[in-house]
Amino acid sequence: MDYATSGSIYTVLVFVFFIGIVWWAYSKKSKASFDEAEKLIFDDEPQQDKRESKVDE
Repeated sequence: MDYATSGSIYTVLVFVFFIGIVWWAYSKKSKASFDEAEKLIFDDEPQQDKRESKVDE
């Protein structure tokens, strides 16, 4: 197998892998987990209890 053939096979395999990742990322099954991951950045903020804020006033 020469360099051109192995390079072509590698290119096709990488392209198929890329299409698989795009398919997975835009599938409806992944939407719920991506929506949950989208909100993770806000989980580290302390939540203030409304009852405590009324007591302090």
